[in-house]
Amino acid sequence: MANHVVGVLRHIRRGDVTMIEKLSKEQLEGILEAVPVEISFVDENDLVRFWNKHETRIFKRPISVIGKSVQNCHPKRSVDKVNQILSDFKEGKRDSAEFWINLGERKIYLRYFAVRDKAGRYLGTLEATQDITEIKKIEGEKRLLEY
Repeated sequence: MANHVVGVLRHIRRGDVTMIEKLSKEQLEGILEAVPVEISFVDENDLVRFWNKHETRIFKRPISVIGKSVQNCHPKRSVDKVNQILSDFKEGKRDSAEFWINLGERKIYLRYFAVRDKAGRYLGTLEATQDITEIKKIEGEKRLLEY
């Protein structure tokens, strides 16, 4: 898993040390599972390479999807839009796209981000999916001091 994950994350450099190299495989896996957002990564060839939160995903998918075309993960009616987003990312026309849908009583926020290397070369697409139903109910403020 960690080999696939390294391609997902942008390396944060401090001097000559890549900070991600300081993480153990267990720490990296733990971080990816703890992040309060579902993420998926599709490589530059549109192949699904990684996702987190396998057991609790909003949009569940079988492990057999790994290595398969991302177009197979979407309803046929939306594949042309998926292809347009990927094309725009690959051509550098856009770096992100966002959508929100109702899923029963829940509000789901979907964001897509072009993943690029330091030179700007397209490496793939990161999908971030989040149930924002409870977030939308937040009012006022709650400060750390109230913990």
